[in-house]
Amino acid sequence: MRTLLQFSVALSLSGSLFAQYPALTLPPDGNNQKASVTQFIGPVKVTIDYASPAVRDRRGQIWGKLVPYGMTDLGFRGGKLSPWRGGANENTVFTISDPVEIEGQALPAGQYGLHLIPGQDEWTVIFSNNATAWGSFFYDDSQDALRVKVKPAKHAYREWLTYEFTTRRPAEATAELQWEELAVPFNIKVDNVNEIYVGKLRHELTGAAGFNPHAYDQAAQFCVKAGVHLEDALSWAELAIGSPVLGQTNFDTLSTKALVLTKMGRDAEAQTIMQAAVHHPSATSLDIHQYGRQLLAAKKNQEALEIFKLNAQRNGDAWPVNVGLARGYMAVGDYQKAAEYAQKAAAQAPDPVNKKNLESMAQTLATGKPYDN
Repeated sequence: MRTLLQFSVALSLSGSLFAQYPALTLPPDGNNQKASVTQFIGPVKVTIDYASPAVRDRRGQIWGKLVPYGMTDLGFRGGKLSPWRGGANENTVFTISDPVEIEGQALPAGQYGLHLIPGQDEWTVIFSNNATAWGSFFYDDSQDALRVKVKPAKHAYREWLTYEFTTRRPAEATAELQWEELAVPFNIKVDNVNEIYVGKLRHELTGAAGFNPHAYDQAAQFCVKAGVHLEDALSWAELAIGSPVLGQTNFDTLSTKALVLTKMGRDAEAQTIMQAAVHHPSATSLDIHQYGRQLLAAKKNQEALEIFKLNAQRNGDAWPVNVGLARGYMAVGDYQKAAEYAQKAAAQAPDPVNKKNLESMAQTLATGKPYDN
């Protein structure tokens, strides 16, 4: 039986190779349509390009027969054994934008020919530095960048050979070859996601983004959230405020700097900057309210109440001023005042959900009990 792995040199020269001549757009050999799948793992782009054969009338004849187990003599280079191309026609190509780990082993950024050695109980996945070959006919193990061992598994029937990313997390994913009733998974992990993000931010801030104070703000906030490179974050926050070319002093830029200083443990400086932020003309009622909520979350109840009072002085009855006062007075134990402001806030509620919640809050507080929501 002629297999996906084997055809004669004469057939290769007369049809298959010429059908794919790179300067021409022609139907794929054997109607094995080209396909591609891409998944980002954090900032890392992973792409698998392949040609997708069908099972057709060969169900039960794929593994160990059409695709033989082990290395195979393709009848092309004097009996030299080759792996399977993991698809049809040209190389299956695996491309990663940044370094990753495959099944716990390092693989640098780049483009690789993806080959496989099938087995009944164990497969070998090969990443070759030669990504431009025709299938596995020119495979040379001296060009291997990495080999890993994986276990195949039963899978729901798939007519067309397919690659999918079946597990997706912020720092890892599982790529899986699926065909007929078999799946061959391999794990891809990014060991230093946050470092890659920061590296990309540094690079991007030397381009067009580097003229936008909001971009510096976003970069600084990422570092705070990730807990990395806080000195960079502080530098970016200060550029967003004070750069002669692009700096803007407003609530957003000031509060970002305060956020960085807090993360660095410089609380007194952070508080001074945050006071400047909430008193700045650009601070909206919602900005001030959200800062008060942050103080409540940090159990700084009296400080939070003072911020909610400032919001009332600055913005009167604007939404959500009364909500903040209700929460602030509740936090310091003055349930009667809290109930009054909750009732006022309920009358201003912008939607039924908020209205119902605030009415329940007012009713509970009026009984002298805190509202837990």
